[in-house]
Amino acid sequence: MGDGDAVEIDGGIMEGGGQILRVSTALSCLLRKPLRVKNIRAGRSQPGLRPQHLSGLEMVQHLCDGKLEGGKIGSTEITFIPGKIKGGTHVADTKTAGSVCLLMQVAMPCVLFAESPSELRLKGGTNAEMAPQIDYTVMVFKPIVEKFSLTLDCEIKRRGYYPKGGGEVIIRMPPIRQLSPVNLTDRGTVTKIHGRAFVAGALPIKLAKDMSSAAVRCIRKEIRDLYVNIQAVQEPENEAFGSGSGIIIVAETSTGCLLAGSSLGKRGKSSDKVGIEAAEMLLGNLRHGGAVDDYLQDQLIIFMALAKGVSRVKTGPITLHTQTAIHFAELLTKAKFTVTKSEDEESSKDAHIIECQGIGMLNANL
Repeated sequence: MGDGDAVEIDGGIMEGGGQILRVSTALSCLLRKPLRVKNIRAGRSQPGLRPQHLSGLEMVQHLCDGKLEGGKIGSTEITFIPGKIKGGTHVADTKTAGSVCLLMQVAMPCVLFAESPSELRLKGGTNAEMAPQIDYTVMVFKPIVEKFSLTLDCEIKRRGYYPKGGGEVIIRMPPIRQLSPVNLTDRGTVTKIHGRAFVAGALPIKLAKDMSSAAVRCIRKEIRDLYVNIQAVQEPENEAFGSGSGIIIVAETSTGCLLAGSSLGKRGKSSDKVGIEAAEMLLGNLRHGGAVDDYLQDQLIIFMALAKGVSRVKTGPITLHTQTAIHFAELLTKAKFTVTKSEDEESSKDAHIIECQGIGMLNANL
């Protein structure tokens, strides 16, 4: 198959960022469809490939023995011709504070359909702006995505922060034959709220304690009858590179749903503000009545498209990231998505149901 048959994608439409590249590259690799992406990150202040996008692309190229053209920093057009997905160890290093969680998003769907178990060694920022924090990946994304009947093991070797990065995470995954569909429509009632406020490097533990108490105070105003347990943590020196701080708070429900709020500290931003930001994000996610939070929505789309059968997920307002993921998942897989307003009484007016008839992708190696 020459690249004359390549699927052409405009990377500048809709959300217009790295996510288009991640979804398209992963699906190109899985479906063995050559891909040409133009106008990469056209809407961003620095258009084209940044180090984290390039290292993600190179890892996918490596794990399927593919061919990549245009793979350099600043490039706004790439052509990718995938080969056969293989297991084993694959390394990606952004050499910056580029997010390891975003590296995981592009490679993880691919290695599910490898012929043997895979280990992804991802280096960069673990708790970075504009990306899920690694704590979110472990506490929320992992338990929910495992409902598609896959297994995800995530070991945090070292944490890394803006601007230096230097973090390392190891993801281990056995291959699967096929993904099961999910039904995440019944939120249930909140039974537990817990979290961690952290400081690393030169920052004093008092900052973590202040973030934690500000977050607890903010949540108590709205939810009075639940114990809120947010631990203040000083990251051990040998498990963190550089200085950083932040907080993640997770609500668990009676039906096993997990919704979160998080925030990162930075120079000139008070600890109270960091804590309150995370608490308000969590409360907002709880108000809309969805069974997943606003950050999980778009991360589930690719798995819904690949699963066998009908998946249904209840969400709050549909984010632009989610609309973008749906658009490209439909374009590449021919899975069918429908998004409807949720009609039930408990939901807010913002609640939606995303339904998908998945393609039932089979792992030919197993």
